[in-house]
Amino acid sequence: MLRVLAINGSLRQGSHNAALIRAAATLLPPDVELVEWTGLRDIPPYSEDDEALTPLAVAALRRTLSAADAVLISTPEYNSSIPGVLKNALDWASRPFPHNALRGRPVAVVGASTGMFGAVFAQGDLRKVLGTIGAVVVDRELPVPHAHERFDSAGKLTDDDVRAELADILRELVAAMPRRAVA
Repeated sequence: MLRVLAINGSLRQGSHNAALIRAAATLLPPDVELVEWTGLRDIPPYSEDDEALTPLAVAALRRTLSAADAVLISTPEYNSSIPGVLKNALDWASRPFPHNALRGRPVAVVGASTGMFGAVFAQGDLRKVLGTIGAVVVDRELPVPHAHERFDSAGKLTDDDVRAELADILRELVAAMPRRAVA
């Protein structure tokens, strides 16, 4: 079974980006599982001084990334960019460069916000950071503006156009995944 690791860049309860990840899980083919990583809150601030003694949460993140065939990141937008906690986790994941856990790994970026731009600036910044790290970034965006209008009170995606675009991005992500040899 192929595995997509999903990372929600928001720490907020009831996050629209968490709901977007749940919607993505329903759109993947049966031979691909989506595993949501929930350790963002546990990653300490990055410091090069701490690299020699890798914190346990960082080691767990790196192992989880290494075990994934691809990564899906759903990000909100804070001050027209990436949330600090998400950027911090990526800074840790980018070490050691050039042999980090994201190097060569397919990654897709999507995002939702209650504003009118749907986290489009954060997605652009995030794709730039991921490309610098060495990830193979799907060259598409999915801005979900006015997210509070696109999900119902239970967090279910109700917008068919967003669902179709998300499915297209996931198809591209799955197509970019390396196929494991079956013994």
